[in-house]
Amino acid sequence: MTATPGAFARLALIAVLAVILQLSALGPDRLFGGRPDLVVLAVAAVAIYAGSFPGAAMGFGTGFLLDLAVGGTMGVSSLVLSAVGYAVGRYREVRDPAHGLLPIPVGALATLGWVAAFAAVSFMLDVGASVSPLVLRDMLVTIALNTVIAVPVFALCRRLLRPALRVDPLDLRRKRQAPRETGPLGLRGLEI
Repeated sequence: MTATPGAFARLALIAVLAVILQLSALGPDRLFGGRPDLVVLAVAAVAIYAGSFPGAAMGFGTGFLLDLAVGGTMGVSSLVLSAVGYAVGRYREVRDPAHGLLPIPVGALATLGWVAAFAAVSFMLDVGASVSPLVLRDMLVTIALNTVIAVPVFALCRRLLRPALRVDPLDLRRKRQAPRETGPLGLRGLEI
């Protein structure tokens, strides 16, 4: 991702839209005992299309904005979303993200990481915390709902980020580079 003022404005727009839609449209309503979480999907989408550093920065900024809007413990959402954004971005850098259905497993795993880490950090910071078995049900329903809405959220984020991206990961299928040099296992790509 090219670091231009337009790219930062696009990231800020995605963060603000995700937080506003999460709190206003999806916040009070529960579907099947859980709530879809647009914030983690927006962070994962930016991370998968832009990389680990923009993903972590997006996670921190969006988490900070979410903590400010909700009035919760400052830094919990920022910490967890930064880790989720970095992990998804790092996956993008290590693997080939050129599949059209990639948002489904990425959205599900990012949501799993988000709900598990957020619950763990919140539990560690709360003095009189109690855990109910219904928490696991709510987590599973949230993961399922986010898996369902992952494709449109990722498509919208990709559309907003496309002018700021250096290389569109989904276009790599069409523009394959020259084949890698072959050599002994473990030494491919190393020039001595």
